Amino acid sequence: MSARESRTGSTRNRPRGGTATGSMTRGTAEVDVPVLDRAVVGTVPSLARAAGVLLVLAGVVGAVAPFPTYLVVGGHPIALAGGVGSALVSLLVPAANLALGVVLARGLVPKLGLAYAGVSGALAVGALLIELYRGSASTARPALEVIAGRQVLTSTVEVRAGWVLGVAALVLAVLAGAAALLAWGRTVMDDGGTLDPVRSALAGAAVLLGVGTVLCLALPAADLPRRVVTDPSTGMQTVVTQEGPQALLERPGLALLGGLLLAGGIVLCSVVAPSLRPRLATVGGLLAIAVTVLAAALDGLRDALGSSGLEWTVPGAGLLLAGLGYGALTVLAWRVRRAAVGGQHS
Repeated sequence: MSARESRTGSTRNRPRGGTATGSMTRGTAEVDVPVLDRAVVGTVPSLARAAGVLLVLAGVVGAVAPFPTYLVVGGHPIALAGGVGSALVSLLVPAANLALGVVLARGLVPKLGLAYAGVSGALAVGALLIELYRGSASTARPALEVIAGRQVLTSTVEVRAGWVLGVAALVLAVLAGAAALLAWGRTVMDDGGTLDPVRSALAGAAVLLGVGTVLCLALPAADLPRRVVTDPSTGMQTVVTQEGPQALLERPGLALLGGLLLAGGIVLCSVVAPSLRPRLATVGGLLAIAVTVLAAALDGLRDALGSSGLEWTVPGAGLLLAGLGYGALTVLAWRVRRAAVGGQHS
C-alpha cells in the first residue's frame, strides 16, 4: 500500500462530526472519550492525596461521633444518634466526606475531591467555633437550647466523647480544606468546557440560594409555638410568644462568630463553586454546600419531630428547600456533560 493510500484510508476511518473521540491518558491507561468533554488529568501531587486522607479520617471520626454521649447538659446525658432517623441525619456529612475522600486519596478525578474538600473545610470553620462555644462557653449565658430533639437549659455543660470526636472531625475537615487549597494550583485537570455556556446562570441560581439560606439560618428551624392565654376576669385572649431555642446569630461570643463565618462562607462558596474548572470541580463544590445545608435542615426537622413541645418553622422548611435546590444544581452540573455529548451525537 502506498503512502497516499495509507493517508486516505486513515482519513476515511476517522469518526466525523460530534462523534470524534480522543484519548485521556492516566499513567499507562488510555480511555476514549468525546472530544467535547475530554478530561485531561496530570500527575496528582502527594499533597492532594494527603487532603483526601484527612477527609477520609474526618468521615470516619464523624461517623463514630454521634453514638457516644455527646454532652451532659443540666445533668441530662445527650447522644446525637438517639434513634434510626437521628443516626441517618448525623451520618450524612461523614458519609459524603468518606466517599469524596476515598476518591481524592486514590487520585481519581482529583479536582472533584479538592473542590469538595476546600468548600467543606471552609464551611467547617464556622461549625467548629459553634461546637467550641456549645461545649465550653455556653454556660456563661445560660439559655434554652435544643440538642438532638431535647430541650435543655445550658446551666451546666460537661463534654463527653461524642463532643470530642465531633470537634476532631471538624478539625480534620478544616485541615483537609487547607491542604486542598494548597494543592489546587499544583493539580492539573481540565476538560472541554461543556459547562461554560451555563456557568453564569448556575452562579446566579447558587447566589440566590445562598442568600435564602442565610435568611433561613437567622431564625430557628424548630421553635416553641405561640401560646394563647385567656384572662379569666375579662375573657380576652392574648397570644404570648414563648422564649424558644436560640437562632444561629443570636448566640454570643464564639457562636456568633461561627454563625457569621458559616453564613458568609455559604454565600461566598455559592459564588466561587460555579466558576471552578473543570466541570467536575463545580460538581464537588456545589455538593459540599448541598450536604452542609441539607444536614442543617434535617437537624431542625429532627428536633421538631423528636420533641412534642417544638414545631417545625417556615425558616426550617426554607432551609430544606435550599438544600434540595443546591442538590438540583449539583445534578444539573453533573448532567450537562451527558446533554452536550448527546446533542453532538445527534
